[in-house]
Amino acid sequence: MSVTSTASSSRELRAGGGLSGTVRVPGDKSISHRALLFGAIAEGVTTIEGLLPAEDPMSTAACLRAMGATISPIHAGQIVRVEGVGLDGLQEPQDVLDCGNSGTTIRLMLGLLAASKGRHFVLSGDASLRRRPMNRVGQPLTMMGAKIKGRSNGDFAPLAVSGQKLRGGVIGTPVASAQVKSALLLAALTADGATTVIEPAHSRDHSERMLRAFGADLEVGGEMGRHIRVSPGQKLYGQNIVVPGDISSAAFWLVAGVLVPGAELVVENVGLNPTRTGILEVLQQMEARVEVLNRHEVAGEPVGDLRVRQGPLKPFSINGDIIPRLVDEVPILAVAACFCDGESKITDASELRVKETDRLAVMTRQLTAMGADIDEHADGLTIRGGRTLRGTDLDSETDHRVAMSLAVAALLAEGDSRLTGSEAAAVSYPNFWDDLERLHR
Repeated sequence: MSVTSTASSSRELRAGGGLSGTVRVPGDKSISHRALLFGAIAEGVTTIEGLLPAEDPMSTAACLRAMGATISPIHAGQIVRVEGVGLDGLQEPQDVLDCGNSGTTIRLMLGLLAASKGRHFVLSGDASLRRRPMNRVGQPLTMMGAKIKGRSNGDFAPLAVSGQKLRGGVIGTPVASAQVKSALLLAALTADGATTVIEPAHSRDHSERMLRAFGADLEVGGEMGRHIRVSPGQKLYGQNIVVPGDISSAAFWLVAGVLVPGAELVVENVGLNPTRTGILEVLQQMEARVEVLNRHEVAGEPVGDLRVRQGPLKPFSINGDIIPRLVDEVPILAVAACFCDGESKITDASELRVKETDRLAVMTRQLTAMGADIDEHADGLTIRGGRTLRGTDLDSETDHRVAMSLAVAALLAEGDSRLTGSEAAAVSYPNFWDDLERLHR
């Protein structure tokens, strides 16, 4: 695909051609956020190698700097140094904390700042973030004694946080969300007693792994690791963190590699945390040609290289407990389903409606415009594969994962496409368009 940017927000996507070569995707976004946050509230220095230099982690770093943490400049390929201020060392900022487009930033900050006794904070973000629901974090925090106010009875930013001494307890989360869980774990670090967080299903566990590495007294138990207990009183200490490649970013190459005729790609240094590898299970269900090479472990996180080759695909059906483990990959899986031989179904995925956009609605709109046979449901999609997609005018609707998913769809269409909002990819993958240009043959 020849990729040409004709304006700041419009990009020509040429159909056809092949894909081959090796690619290393940016550092895992979830781990990057947490490395910055936990480093800031630790004692001593944390160094972070491979941190994702994209807009969302930049928002986290900017908020932490505004509260007194010293964080070195963030540039691709450079080690980031965080000088921690300790568990209760973050100070009142002089202005509103701008979380940009990052749901992880604002939700984890809510947990951290709700426990900052005697200090006042206001959190906001861009227009998209101000439409995303926050009561899923605010309500369980209120059960611990937090005081959070905002629009629509605290459900929408801007949010005002009046820091309190929080109390421990047993807290059930309303959804299986690593953001909600992580906010509660952060709040629990300085509560007046032990806190047990119970999820309805097991979500990604980067916070549990990393908090333990920093020295937190944290235990994981219960069915499928859904019960996480934090006992306060332990200091956190700076660590040396190596961030693996983000499997959510790798997913675009995995799907492109199994779809584009003659394609063969190797995606290097990808995080293979079992709470994140639902995409690999679905590709296996589709009988895609995917191999895991060079398995090893870095800083408690399993890592490996993934080799993918093009081949025929069977339809898939996903629902239930696997959804939290691939929630960010649903847009690109919707593209894959268009090329499977039969009907694919995605259910139990209503969480997609409260991401950067309503991803179920957006992917239905955009793929339908290309000629896909797709039905939208309250909690998912039904996609009948086998219809030829045609190039057309497409719109990311400001969503980074939609932008990259549509790029893959456009590769396989008949006729060229034009994508409005291609710059949204920078939220999680700043070099996506350069990598696509390089891998295209």
